[in-house]
Amino acid sequence: MALDAWLPIGYKFPDGAKARVAVFEGTNWQILETQGNGRALVAHDELALRWIDAGLIDPGLFISFDFGDQRLWAISCGSSQLLCPVNEGRSPDTKAEALSFALALKATREIDTESPLQDALYVEKISRLLPTYSIRSRTDDDVVLGFWLTGGASVSAKSFRRLRQTMSWLGACHLKDVVQAAGFEVAEVIPANRARVLPSRSDTVPVARTDQKESQVDKKPPATVFELAGRSELAAFFNEHIVDIVLNRDRYKALGIEFPSAVILHGPPGTGKTFAVERLVDFLGWPSFQIDASSVASPYIHETSKKVAQVFEKAMENAPSVLVIDEMEAFLADREMGSGHHRVEEVAEFLRRIPEAAKNEVLIIAMTNRIDMIDPAIQRRGRFDHAIKVDFASEIEVQSLLDKLLSSLPKEQDVDSKPLARELGGRPLSDVAFVVREGARLAARSGKERLDQASLLAAMHATPAREREGGAQRRIGFI
Repeated sequence: MALDAWLPIGYKFPDGAKARVAVFEGTNWQILETQGNGRALVAHDELALRWIDAGLIDPGLFISFDFGDQRLWAISCGSSQLLCPVNEGRSPDTKAEALSFALALKATREIDTESPLQDALYVEKISRLLPTYSIRSRTDDDVVLGFWLTGGASVSAKSFRRLRQTMSWLGACHLKDVVQAAGFEVAEVIPANRARVLPSRSDTVPVARTDQKESQVDKKPPATVFELAGRSELAAFFNEHIVDIVLNRDRYKALGIEFPSAVILHGPPGTGKTFAVERLVDFLGWPSFQIDASSVASPYIHETSKKVAQVFEKAMENAPSVLVIDEMEAFLADREMGSGHHRVEEVAEFLRRIPEAAKNEVLIIAMTNRIDMIDPAIQRRGRFDHAIKVDFASEIEVQSLLDKLLSSLPKEQDVDSKPLARELGGRPLSDVAFVVREGARLAARSGKERLDQASLLAAMHATPAREREGGAQRRIGFI
């Protein structure tokens, strides 16, 4: 549907650009095409003055003019400079375009730390995202960046593994530069002797169209310690048995340790096993592959084993990589339980592939809620050296997760995580995350701009614990 342009075709802006048709509009703004394939942003006086007062745009660049009885402001740009709403999800074609947006996001946040940017207007000419001050709840900046880079996918820029998979055309090192240019840390670990960079869309990477050169972007060293809010002991295990080996390959190799051993995470549902694995994969920055019932299970004889073998082959071809086996009891149940010849064949395929994958730098992490059902041959050391019990979180672990979740939200001074942690201790971590989300929803519904303690308590009281096996609090354990 064509938009009703505020200005007639051929109208001459103060800077000489001539209006054509409207392409985007909001309550107080409109973006029009100009002759020569450029664009112009036109805003009402109230919105324009708000941008100027906030320091987001210089009055000398944003020129006012009268049209009828209205005072309007305008800024125009050429065909080579982007001017469009952020939520249009325009994916960049080069690293230069990606860097330009990242730097604009960072520059905007240095001036305005509060306004939501998911509905902002990207003006590449001035390297700014101009907020439209909508009443929608704020989307985190890392999701705004991921949405823009991927062309509309709700992927956080902090989830580096997922971002890499979506933007496979841009090499990992180049993508890391973009994310860091926006002000986000990237905890990526790639062994130097196996580092791989995917090809970009062009043979050369142009310099970003901005006064700030790429070499001037602050580059922070990659994190060397894996952190996991609410699971300090599990994080310590990953650091000791996986991360340290990856970071110090030569030292471990000299003593006969080539690569981290396979790991089983087991425990009841809702304890954060999947979340922990996703964070570890993001930290390592390696390609990841998954085996689960939805991806490989088949009613046909030999077909499941064939699919399992294919996933292992792909993981080894892309090593170093991570292979996640979810709900492993679906494939690796005890053969003595009489589950049929096809199940024996599947277990045998895993028995053969797991040691082979480890020798080819594939980190295998399996998860299960029923370790008692797993075939003993699978659990033997040499295949899975470590079986880690991930149980319901203690009060201290819950408070750590609450503090992490609350740190990114606007909140009142009365917000205190301690009473919440006392009530939520021993419950699934998914309950903890739900209480924070529900508290934020209740606060927004009440017209509040900040999360308060009353909303959190109301959310917690409305979220009773669900029945589960074993009511006693238990901590993570290693067997």
